[in-house]
Amino acid sequence: MDKIGITTTVPIEVLLAAGYQPLDLNNLFIANDNYDSYIDLAERDGFPKSSCAWVKGIYGACLEQGIDEVVSVVEGDCSNTKALIEVLNLKGIKVYPFIYPHSHSRSDLKVAIDKFMSDFGVSLTEVEAFRKKLKPIRKLVKEIDELTFKENKVTGFENHLYQVICSDFNGDPNSFKKLLKEKINEIKMREPIEKKLRLGYIGVPPMTTDLYNYVNNFEARFVYNEVQREFAFPRGIEAENIYQQYYDYTYPYGMEFRLAEINQEIQRRDLDGIIHYTQSFCYREIEDIVIKESLDIPILNIRGDKLNSLDSRTKLRLEAFLDMLGDLKEVED
Repeated sequence: MDKIGITTTVPIEVLLAAGYQPLDLNNLFIANDNYDSYIDLAERDGFPKSSCAWVKGIYGACLEQGIDEVVSVVEGDCSNTKALIEVLNLKGIKVYPFIYPHSHSRSDLKVAIDKFMSDFGVSLTEVEAFRKKLKPIRKLVKEIDELTFKENKVTGFENHLYQVICSDFNGDPNSFKKLLKEKINEIKMREPIEKKLRLGYIGVPPMTTDLYNYVNNFEARFVYNEVQREFAFPRGIEAENIYQQYYDYTYPYGMEFRLAEINQEIQRRDLDGIIHYTQSFCYREIEDIVIKESLDIPILNIRGDKLNSLDSRTKLRLEAFLDMLGDLKEVED
């Protein structure tokens, strides 16, 4: 089975139907013990130091892991991806572009997915067959999410991890399905986690994954991971077809559509506050203005760059924010 890298979540059912093993380059990058070597490689090849660490990491992972075919989302994700494609092409890597149309039009998205299927020589019937095979896996991940905020038995990091893996199913959906079943059985045996504050995490998955364990040092825990949950397509389980599934995916479209889903989850999960993570040198940092104006809940914006751990200043800001939320909680109670 040939490997193919992806720069973010794409209609993976198409790639599986075409006989590929999809691998999320973000996961290959950040899960590597020497993740920073990928960034160094990119900078040696000319990537500016003042550019997104994720983009540099994707580039480094692609070269170091010997990936020679890549699907790159050129509309609806990172604004640097078009330039990244040019460099990958220069290195002899074949790139298949995919777009999530800014219009968020069903007809425009259908055109994009139909072209994607045509690029890989697969039919809608074949794609829908793989979508059906993935539904039980998505249901298991949805169960982990519900065990997080309904029964309080899953940590924020576990919630992050098993949902973010749904971008590529670790390159092996069957093995991932087995892992999920074993994990759910173990989770159900746990005692509930007792914490006073219920937090939401919004924004791209963090470079600084120690965020989750750090927050656990206080009377707080994450019960919502926004983009990671979107990668798992919890609403896609009921979608009529692949077009509906990727139309309902909030991350690549406008803020209004995305905020409506966030607002709904704030209420459903009874959140006390939100951490909004942004990556340095990313246009999504500007979205923090819209988010803070639109959501009626305390929000702290933290920024990551190259480090995979929180710096001292961010830890202090988090502690102060959690203290403030704790005081508000006591007043409300």
